[in-house]
Amino acid sequence: MRFDNRWAAVLLVSLFSFGPSLQSSDRQILVYKKKYIMGTVFEIAAYSRSSEQASFAIEKAFHEIVRIDDLMSNYKPESALSHLNQSAHFHAESVPPDLYCVIQQAVQFSKLSDGKFDITVAPLVNLWKAALLGDSIPSAAQQQQAEACVGYQKIALTPPDQITFQSACLQLDLGAIGKGYAVDRAVATLYSLGIYNAFINAGGSTIFAMGSPPGQTSWLVHLRDPSHKVGPYVMLSNESVSTSEQSAASLLGRDSAGHIIDPATGRPLRTEFAVSVIARTATLSDGLSTTLLLLGPMQGKSLVNRTPDTSAIWLSPKAQIETAIYGPQILFGKL
Repeated sequence: MRFDNRWAAVLLVSLFSFGPSLQSSDRQILVYKKKYIMGTVFEIAAYSRSSEQASFAIEKAFHEIVRIDDLMSNYKPESALSHLNQSAHFHAESVPPDLYCVIQQAVQFSKLSDGKFDITVAPLVNLWKAALLGDSIPSAAQQQQAEACVGYQKIALTPPDQITFQSACLQLDLGAIGKGYAVDRAVATLYSLGIYNAFINAGGSTIFAMGSPPGQTSWLVHLRDPSHKVGPYVMLSNESVSTSEQSAASLLGRDSAGHIIDPATGRPLRTEFAVSVIARTATLSDGLSTTLLLLGPMQGKSLVNRTPDTSAIWLSPKAQIETAIYGPQILFGKL
């Protein structure tokens, strides 16, 4: 999921839709900061009786997000993930607890989706990424070679912290879940420092709403609407929402449909839907949004049904709507 201008106002809308009620009788002060991390803009707005407390807590939350990025980035050669990708082939490698936790949860998503969600898709992602940067479209032989490296079943987890790759070419890409985990860690940091009402926006693709603004019971969050006709929104309190959609066709033309690779075909996923998922944690909403985009509405609804306190909406540019509501209500109409 990418950050672009269509998401730039999502936090401000959520904050200022409430008008004068932002300043309530208990003198809550709003502090807002943003920082570029993990390839996107993270925004945090927090309420506190002390602006110093809120500012300090937000900075600590940003530091925690940076720490998670330093662990899980596959762009940083010194990260724990990069080290794992280089050294865990047929060898048990000890990893930091956060990295083990994310990989463990990702494997669970893979099992729930029968492999549609798969963090071992990295060789295919890298193959198509090279094509997007100007190389020729992958040949059948290149694609077959990359596909042979993919398969979450080749990840061996040994509690509490050891991981082994049972393949000589296995590689992990945590782009579909790492940001959600970073948001959850930021939430935990804010809570630990006495902040209970805050709004965290990770580039518009993952949001967590802590508590509520003063004088309100929840936060208003507008969902992605590729049709610009439906106006879906949710009211969140201590919940997360994540959105996934395939990026637009690239210079490769019709043979390239975007950045999300379908492990079943080894090619970029073809779908017009944008999927928004509401869940109790950002890790869950982030992982599920990609999973449900890959599954599509028919299979996806069954998965949502098996996931407590979760809701999802698939929405196309032609205003085709599919929903699965087993958690917060998804409402419609532009506010």
